[in-house]
Amino acid sequence: MSAPHFVPTPPLATVRSYESPPRRDRAWVGGRPGDLEGEGQPDGTHLGVPGPDQGYAYKLVREFAGKVFTAEGEHDDDVVAGVIAVATKRASLFGRAPVIHDLTVAFTLWGFLDEKPPAELVRRRLALFEEVSNPHHYRELRDVADAVPAHTLRRLPADLEAAYRQDWQALLTAGD
Repeated sequence: MSAPHFVPTPPLATVRSYESPPRRDRAWVGGRPGDLEGEGQPDGTHLGVPGPDQGYAYKLVREFAGKVFTAEGEHDDDVVAGVIAVATKRASLFGRAPVIHDLTVAFTLWGFLDEKPPAELVRRRLALFEEVSNPHHYRELRDVADAVPAHTLRRLPADLEAAYRQDWQALLTAGD
């Protein structure tokens, strides 16, 4: 191991320097069970979208304390879990970690920043968001994220808010 220049070294000691590892004739090939083959990360319903530093969304969600409106029967933990699933999906579409705008988009899409959201949206939220904070309900959590198509998530937050006020149903996929 190297030492700083000010550390005394016995004059007759052999000092090692950096050596490259032995050269390999062939390129490394992954053959482990968890390695992805072919097209890379699979895409589809309930598979999620990987992205960098997605846990940062839990820190950002604190910025919305006192600004979120929930209906009777909705639990804060479920709301946070569902919104973070949508926000991290949006962030990963852009290949980056979540930022405050991702959470703003997610809260807006589901009407949590609206004091009086449409009754139909609240009914849909109550059905979709129920128990999604429970780790045993991962499939239901994915349903929340999958209910928001990628083309909706690629829109600017200001445009999305106007579109929500005009026709929120056009921003989400049909069905529960």
